Amino acid sequence: MRFGILGPLDIRTDDGVRVDPGGPRPRALLTLLLLDAGRTVSVERLIDGLYGAEPPVGAANALQSQISRLRRRLAPHTEIEATAAGYRIAVTADTTDALQFEKLVADGRAALAAGDHQRAAAALRDALALWRGPALPDLPDAHAERARLAELRLAAVQDRIDADLALGCGPELVPELRTLLSAYPLGERLYGQLMRALHADGRPAEALTVFEEARRTLADELGADPSPELSALHLELLRGRRTERRKGVPAQLTRFVGRETELDRIAGALSEARLVTLTGPGGAGKTRLAIEATQAHAGACFVELAPLTDATRIPYAVLTALGVRDGFRTPATDGTDRLLAALEDRESLLVLDNCEHLVEEAAGLTARLLAACPGVRVLATSRESLGITGEVVVPVPPLPPEPAVRLFLDRARAVRPGFESHARVAGICAALDGLPLAIELAAARLRTLTPDELAERLDDRFRLLSRGDRSKAPRHRTLRAVVEWSWDLLDDEERELASRLTVFPGGAGLEAVETVCATPYPEDLLASLVEKSFLEVSEGRYRMLETIRAFAAERCDRVRPLRDAHAAYFRELAERAEPALRGGGQLPWLARLDAERDNLDAALRHLVATAPEDALRLMAALSWFWRLRAPHGERVPLAHALLAALGDSPPPGLAEEYALCLMNTVTGRGDDPGEPGRIARVAALMHALDGPLRLPFTMVLWSLAGGPLYAVNDALLAVQVGDRPWGRALLDLGLAYQAQFKGDPAASEATFARSLAGFRTTGDRWGMANCLDPLGGFAGRRGEYDRALELFDEGLEYVRELDAPEETSDLLRSRATVLLYRGDTEEAVAHFSRAADLARAAGAPDKVAAARRGLGDSARLSGHGHHARVHYESALEACAANWFSAGETVLILIGLGRTAAAEGDPEQAHDWFSQARTHALEALDAPDLLALAAVAEALASVAPHPGRAAELLGAAEGLRGASAEGDPDVVRTKESVRRQLSPEAYDKAFEHGRALRSAAVSER
Repeated sequence: MRFGILGPLDIRTDDGVRVDPGGPRPRALLTLLLLDAGRTVSVERLIDGLYGAEPPVGAANALQSQISRLRRRLAPHTEIEATAAGYRIAVTADTTDALQFEKLVADGRAALAAGDHQRAAAALRDALALWRGPALPDLPDAHAERARLAELRLAAVQDRIDADLALGCGPELVPELRTLLSAYPLGERLYGQLMRALHADGRPAEALTVFEEARRTLADELGADPSPELSALHLELLRGRRTERRKGVPAQLTRFVGRETELDRIAGALSEARLVTLTGPGGAGKTRLAIEATQAHAGACFVELAPLTDATRIPYAVLTALGVRDGFRTPATDGTDRLLAALEDRESLLVLDNCEHLVEEAAGLTARLLAACPGVRVLATSRESLGITGEVVVPVPPLPPEPAVRLFLDRARAVRPGFESHARVAGICAALDGLPLAIELAAARLRTLTPDELAERLDDRFRLLSRGDRSKAPRHRTLRAVVEWSWDLLDDEERELASRLTVFPGGAGLEAVETVCATPYPEDLLASLVEKSFLEVSEGRYRMLETIRAFAAERCDRVRPLRDAHAAYFRELAERAEPALRGGGQLPWLARLDAERDNLDAALRHLVATAPEDALRLMAALSWFWRLRAPHGERVPLAHALLAALGDSPPPGLAEEYALCLMNTVTGRGDDPGEPGRIARVAALMHALDGPLRLPFTMVLWSLAGGPLYAVNDALLAVQVGDRPWGRALLDLGLAYQAQFKGDPAASEATFARSLAGFRTTGDRWGMANCLDPLGGFAGRRGEYDRALELFDEGLEYVRELDAPEETSDLLRSRATVLLYRGDTEEAVAHFSRAADLARAAGAPDKVAAARRGLGDSARLSGHGHHARVHYESALEACAANWFSAGETVLILIGLGRTAAAEGDPEQAHDWFSQARTHALEALDAPDLLALAAVAEALASVAPHPGRAAELLGAAEGLRGASAEGDPDVVRTKESVRRQLSPEAYDKAFEHGRALRSAAVSER
């Protein structure tokens, strides 16, 4: 049973059934017991909490009676035990939200102190998600405890914000911090966090203004100056020392030793050249050197290429490292094109690590990036140069004797504290050729060997290997010797497990190791392999260095059975995760699948080659995860390969999964002649699915792949979603958009609200955010600005939790529009700019166009016509020619027309509006009624006769199905027309136009 006291008392059994504890007194009693869950609460404390300072006569008997009734309510799930001193509820701390909250807060704070910001943010977010309202509402007199929990909650929020700031967040935190400061105007820590968030958003002047605001407030209210910490932050910002987060650059757990010369050379090379490549033998430390070289570079992004076996996936590896993925309304694009779009206007240092096995393809992509993205620089590591004009090659040789000894001693002291130098250390390092990886492996052996034993063993091993084939690569002459020597130190069980672990290209957790490797209770063996440097462990995941993995794989004698078991495990994991991705538990499942990307990819590739039907099931289970987390193009080649393996017809019982595979081949670029045929095949399959879908998200992916021309009829959709809450909520979402496009806003808004309620039931953040955006739009168009902003802010919280930059861009743009309508132009511009930045970074040009159009509206309404025209024209260039952007193109053309009208050129304005009308009528087989309504309102603003203008305004309202009282352009036109007509004439013309609807915008 689970208990909630962070909000109204909530009691549920393990299967989710709500339990009613009774009236106010039993609820207060249970709350008192839960505050000390698992511990005895004295009779005096319980009586005092129930009756206050003046308990009634017989209070002890009354308490006993209340306990008895409460026991009956909670039986058989939970017991309340009588002890010598009082009563104890027999539950553990993790079943009570308040105690679970305190534990998570402590974990988050410890992670924050240790510099593990990702884990800190996750723990603190989980803690804060437990709150459902003010704490302890069923215990009115618990003022001290309530205040303590509220104070802890505020501290947790601030700790979470610190973690988010360290992870590179900033702009999205500004609204939250401003809200917090309005509630806690004396919170110096909040002022500092707001300053940091604004600075991260590129708004240093505003950040400094916040300091002045803090200084004035503290002086007025407390007569005090800002703390030394806040003043130091102010000085730091003045000096411009804050920098961006470095994306994906691995945190290092050991001290960096030596390489001062190479670091200086890299720094000098990067200051003059845009491509620097570190070359050298395997094990020379190229990766670690590259990581250290990024320390001085804000915005560096680390891309690991070693796990890739398919060169076509290089651009997607870069996109993933940059945090670029598809959004709900994003058309598919080629990976390289999207990467170029994402980096076109950015200044960034890309670290491409381990290029050697894909050197030609890596070189080709690098050349395209450098040619198309002038702000991008590349630092590559490889055993050979990329061979591109302008490349600066920095060799990474073995360590010289002195730093090699320093490295050995540093790592030796990690396994044997207090270890002092030994006469044989220099000889050991020399025998290892100064290769850092070999030195680290050798130093780790001092846990069990003496320096003399170590030196003697190395001497024997290298004497044998030094006479081997000199034509082999240095990595195989020298590093292989070190790994083989380490391999010989393992016992038989360790070797067997190490060879089996090579089946995991992305590392593995304990459960996966136990299941796939068929090794019961592998904890001790894994710990031993970690100690002997054959494995790395981090947050419960075990991973092999790639060199060791390649060596151990050669000694694995059961590759096929292991790969089969690996694929079966990860297929089961994906199928288990799929429904959870559509509910309240989606965040931890998204994180888990993120961690298993390499394993899932390897499993899918193996099944495509060996068991296509199982591959089809796995691809289907992963398709929603891909939509939420991965660039679309990454899965296209594999989907084609799977279709080739399956043939032209779906296997029996797998028509839905086959349709999803076909959808995963659709790019929408227009350069694949077979794509229309595949879309038609999907349409036939979707129309033939006459029962509930096993995977209801199929409808979302189908709407994106096929567009409105292939829509399934509503009756069949209702059958396909069945009675499951998520599917019904999704169906309502689609029906709401249909009603909106048909000009029935009342039905649309009601259906969006119903969809939101359905998604709230499931807890799906994606679904809630995609309802809150249009609902906010309805409120904004009515002029209910505050309500609209509340809806957008809730949606922004959800997409921030999902780490969804494109949906964040959408909501910021919607919020900016309402701010602009309300007259908050400066804040609206900041929102539009941030939305454009997010969309650009995600490689989504349509979203960039929409944000730039918003900037154009802002400039135009502020009287800056030239700037407005520049923004509109830029937006028009960014708009793609697909069905996603048809309505956006109409709005941009209208913006250009309104700019011309404001500059006194009604003829030019009419031309722009006519283009917009034509585009709205011809973009799809069916006219876009919302776009036509906007055209009608625009034409009304330049109509030669007020009666015609009133007709057009009526037509617009008829097309949209509602007025647009929140739109200042429309309000201004209405007021102007009303001044020119009598009320009777205006109403008559308006109603005439309303009746004409789309006919009212035709040429006369």
